Amino acid sequence: MKAPAALTSAEWFEAERSGIDTALAQPVTVLRPIQQKLPLIFCSPHSGRVYTPAFIARSRLDALSLRRSEDAYVDQLFASCVAFGAPLVMAEFPRAYLDVNREPFELDARLLCGPLPHGANTQSARVAGGLGTVPRLVADGEDIYAERLPVDVAMLRIERLYHPFHDALAGLIADTHRRFGVAILVDCHSMPSASPVSGASRRPHFVIGDRFGTSCAPEVMRTVTRSLASHGWDVHSNRPYAGGFITEHYGRPAQRIHAIQVEINRALYLNETTLERSADFGECASTIEILIAAIAAMAEVWISPYRSAAE
Repeated sequence: MKAPAALTSAEWFEAERSGIDTALAQPVTVLRPIQQKLPLIFCSPHSGRVYTPAFIARSRLDALSLRRSEDAYVDQLFASCVAFGAPLVMAEFPRAYLDVNREPFELDARLLCGPLPHGANTQSARVAGGLGTVPRLVADGEDIYAERLPVDVAMLRIERLYHPFHDALAGLIADTHRRFGVAILVDCHSMPSASPVSGASRRPHFVIGDRFGTSCAPEVMRTVTRSLASHGWDVHSNRPYAGGFITEHYGRPAQRIHAIQVEINRALYLNETTLERSADFGECASTIEILIAAIAAMAEVWISPYRSAAE
């Protein structure tokens, strides 16, 4: 562990702004097909790997410890969606720096110094666990910072990174819904093979979340679950992951906007100690490609009444 040098709030803010301007001038990447053929949008909010020098300098942890919060390489696992005619939205910044799968102001008073914005949610279970919009802890429970974070720094991250990500995602969903009459968002994540806190028994291969039946039509959940289970994978629903802010916020099945979360056990494709891709990465990517094909086939049926308008 390292001890960051003391900075004034103004110095910290300027270092943050410089780091964002330099390393994260493009905080969101959208991989687009030549033509969007399906009402599908894939989203990888936690696979960002761009760590600003200011963040590394202010953290008490080394780079590998910070990376343990990543859904490492999930963007690469789902990249084949573009060949099916569906876009992929990716955050470039890491989850330990800013978590876009939270409300915009799910803020931790134990971490931040200074008055919080009006309406900040300081009481959610995620904040209580140290995993708010600006996380206090990494995924294995270690403190990220040796000192409290100026609230202006948190607000800068939200303004410059959080809002552009959600603007891009919301825009794609709205455009897809307008063109096809329906939109299906697949929120893509990975999970440790065992609980990082309790070390409980190993988790299933996949956990599919639909907010307990509220964020998408049952057919979407059935399609995803059957595709994976039919190839021998152990698939669970909603426990321990039912879907975060993205699934809950964007899923509006009554309006034909559906959202589902897919969690992949990292042991299927990753060395969880070194965070290097394992020899099984290709097999896992093939499983995901088969899953995408199943969702695409379902979507083809759904959009047939709207195809002429979309084309």
